[in-house]
Amino acid sequence: MAAAPLPERTVFIVSDGTGITAETFSNSVLSQFDTARFRQIRIPFIDSVDKAAAAAARIDQSFASEGTRPIVFSTLVNPEMNTRVRQANGLFLDLFQTFVEPIEQELGLRSSHSIGRSHTMSNVENYKNRIEAINFSLAHDDGQLVRGLERADVILVGVSRCGKTPTSLYLAMQYAVKAANYPLIPDDFERGALPSGLLAFRSKLFGLSIQPERLAEVRHERRPDSKYATLAQCRYEVAEAERMMRVEGIRSLSTTTKSIEEIATTVLQEIGLDRRGY
Repeated sequence: MAAAPLPERTVFIVSDGTGITAETFSNSVLSQFDTARFRQIRIPFIDSVDKAAAAAARIDQSFASEGTRPIVFSTLVNPEMNTRVRQANGLFLDLFQTFVEPIEQELGLRSSHSIGRSHTMSNVENYKNRIEAINFSLAHDDGQLVRGLERADVILVGVSRCGKTPTSLYLAMQYAVKAANYPLIPDDFERGALPSGLLAFRSKLFGLSIQPERLAEVRHERRPDSKYATLAQCRYEVAEAERMMRVEGIRSLSTTTKSIEEIATTVLQEIGLDRRGY
């Protein structure tokens, strides 16, 4: 007899900033429990005791209605607000207490305990670089602009809908990397050569590929019942694109089973780029 599925467990992401750090950490931790189901609730910008009390009330309400303690991931740095949320009936996992206090002891220094510090504009140069990289990636999306490619840190190439655009934008937003992307199309395969606009930047090229079956699914969502989305067309384009990458010596990877984070990290490592985001 099959075991009954586990009930959904509520997870609160409590932060004095955007909550992105706590959410990313919680996703990594909870992904280890693949037989459990979780419902995440983000409570950002807790910058007063009153807001901390309201967050605690929501956690208590969840416990009362569901009968199980919610899991609470917190990046609150203010001790008073932290204490107030801790009074709620939940499993409280404090990221700052876990990591910051041991580092304070090791360094013999007191941390700033400043609210929202990890996502402030305190480093104006880094912020400016990220905005510039995002604008660059948007302008050089899908081969729409060849001018300025000499300023690119990396140029992603591959067939249409293999993940070039989201990867380019992720690299720009997270790491301030100027990432352009350029599609390989049937005309390139018939000619048997890279697009002429890319020839001068071969050292910056990185190829993305994908399994034809998955590509057909993605394309069918965009243009159903078209030749563009047929499995035969997808098989032809993927095979030709991968052949061209081998001939041209372009480093590449398959995006089929990889997350955007994994793809971007591989690109950074293979191209040898510094992580210049946060």
